[in-house]
Formats: sequence, structure tokens, C-alpha cells
Amino acid sequence: MQTQAARKIIDNMEQCLIGKREAVTQIVAAMLCRGHALLEDVPGVGKTVLARALAKSIEAKFTRLQMTPDLLPSDITGVPVFDPAKREFEFRPGPVFTQILLADELNRATPRSQSALLESMEEGQVTMDGETHPLPRPFFVIATQNPIEQHGVYHLPEAQLDRFLIQISLGYPSLQEEMDVLSRQKKSHPLDALEPVCQAEELLEASDAVREIYVEESVQEYIVRLCRATREHPDLTLGGSPRASLALRRMSQAWTLIHEERFVLPDVVKKLFLPVLRHRVLLTPQARLSGVKADDVLIKILNSVHAPVMDEMGAS
Repeated sequence: MQTQAARKIIDNMEQCLIGKREAVTQIVAAMLCRGHALLEDVPGVGKTVLARALAKSIEAKFTRLQMTPDLLPSDITGVPVFDPAKREFEFRPGPVFTQILLADELNRATPRSQSALLESMEEGQVTMDGETHPLPRPFFVIATQNPIEQHGVYHLPEAQLDRFLIQISLGYPSLQEEMDVLSRQKKSHPLDALEPVCQAEELLEASDAVREIYVEESVQEYIVRLCRATREHPDLTLGGSPRASLALRRMSQAWTLIHEERFVLPDVVKKLFLPVLRHRVLLTPQARLSGVKADDVLIKILNSVHAPVMDEMGAS
């Protein structure tokens, strides 16, 4: 039942995103992990469409928040408002009190406004004037940013990037895929006709099931060795923390659940290593000047760390 709910969402979203099944699956897996996703890519490749397709596929409350330099933290979290009848201040929730939040162009907001999302993303709550307000469940943030712009943007600090479970790019479509996009949007956008295929309660059940997926001890050690290797690589000044190890294990469990497997395979860990780690590592200045990318270093690490061999029963 849990697998069916996830696959229904993925199949439904694919009606709007041609040739992007892997990216769609990663987004759904991140949501099952109760994490958050960062979409970084050039304009016009479907970042916002992906977020809206996910929201429309689930019968849940959706809010789109356009991040701008003049946005205040209270514009995100909410603000106390004086009620003359009661003669007291009453908290008025902001747009963060939703189930799926699209923070569009996150790096256009000032660091002060960006930080307003930190508590919400990590703890699922907002604290205002000493009072804690829990957010609805599920609560999933999809943030987008354009990596090529340099003017009027505020780069996300490492501490905030680390709050995102994964970072993915959609990339340009192939020739045939782009032709299919043109054909499908002759009269209307497929997003307009998209209907919900899953209830929020089903998603929470699937999220609970993720934690039950078996991870063999040798695979857990493989995950830890990969993350530790990022801390020791000469081209990196910052490697993945234990939070990265936990994220990689949880994403591997979610991916395994979606694909109806009984236990996590090393190949699944390899597949998810880049989207989970690429935004958590920091290149040395020398590496950046040499044109080295984070993905290049992570691929070298994947090739250098020995993966365990599993049998059909999930034992190494």
C-alpha cells in the first residue's frame, strides 16, 4: 500500500515532466524521508512545475512563496496581531503554515529571511514570542535557486544548505523530449488537468514504512566510509557531517521502498550519494580555480571506496 501511494504520485507527476523520472522519484523519496529538497538549475527547465506537480498530486495544502530582497522573516513565519476585543496579541500564521511550501528563488531573499525557515525545516515548528506553534504534517519545503545569477542574490550559507536532504538539477531535455513538451502544451499545460492521486494520510503511512526498510551492517558501514572520505579528501575543505550519513541511509531506504525491494543495496547508495552530498561539501580555493566541481570529487570518492557485495538475502 505504501509503495503504491509513492508510485501513483510519481506516475502522476510524469504527465507534466517528460524524461525526468529519476528526479521526480528523488523528490518523492525526500518527502517520504520527511526531509526537504533544493532544486538548483537554470531558468525554464521545470523547477517550479515539478513542485506544483507534486503539490497537485497530493491532497494537501500548498503555498508558493516568492522570495525577494524586501521579504521580512515575519512575512514567512507570521506575526502577532493585537485583538481589541480580547485586549491581547494573537498570533496570525504566515505562509509557512502549510504542508507543501515552494520557496521560489530562495537565494533572492536576505540571509535574515532565509534563516526564518531554519527552525521550520529542522523541527517542524515556529517559535514566536516564546510560544511554539507546530506546523501541519506532512511539512515539505521545495526551494529553487538559479545558480548563474550573481546580482541581487544572497548565497545560502553551509548551515542552511545542510538542512536540505537533497539537491538536484533537472537539466535540459533531449531533442525528442523537448518536442514532446511542445506537443503537449499546444492548447494548455498538463499541470492544469492534474488531479490528486494520494491523501496526506497515505503519505504519512508510507513515511513511517521507510524506517522499517532493512539496512545491513556492511551497507551502513559503506555509507559511513563514503561520508568520512569527503572529510579527508584534499580537494575539500568541508565534508559531509553525520547528518549526511543519516540522510544517505534514509534516502536509500525510501528509494528501496519505492522500488519494492526488501533491503538497501550498495548500488542504491551509489545512486543517491551525489544528490545527498553535493551541497554539503565545500571545495578548496585551489580546486575551484582549477575548474573542479563537487560532483567530480564525489565521483572519485565513489570509485575509491570499496562497496560490499550482497547476496539475495541481503547479507554481505
